Amino acid sequence: MTTTPAIEVGAELPPLRLEPISRTTLALFAGASGDHNPIHIDLDVAKSAGLHDVFAHGMLSMAYLGRLLTGWVPQRAIRSYRVRFAAITPVHGAPTCTGHVVSVEDGLATIELAVTLADGTTTLTGDAVVEID
Repeated sequence: MTTTPAIEVGAELPPLRLEPISRTTLALFAGASGDHNPIHIDLDVAKSAGLHDVFAHGMLSMAYLGRLLTGWVPQRAIRSYRVRFAAITPVHGAPTCTGHVVSVEDGLATIELAVTLADGTTTLTGDAVVEID
């Protein structure tokens, strides 16, 4: 069982660097999530929408950020978690999830979160509040 680490303002969560998103990952996530929107798995549909290729589900990036959090604190410590979708993650994009503590007050820490790609594009921003010991 994990324990909540010492948390202070400015602390950085260990980054979660992910493998490039594959078509297989998109198909598996579609099945697991029930989101079978063809723009995420069908090249012809993506091209008909003016895109070069399919792109990852936003909720996949949100799930990766959740994994970043639960790799740092126990799930039971998370009090809130919210995100804003900022850009698409293209197939073959390699996301990196990051977070840093921006405040600590009354036993709660607020963490700013982001998912970025190798080219610097931020695809997701958000924040979480976690209970600290």
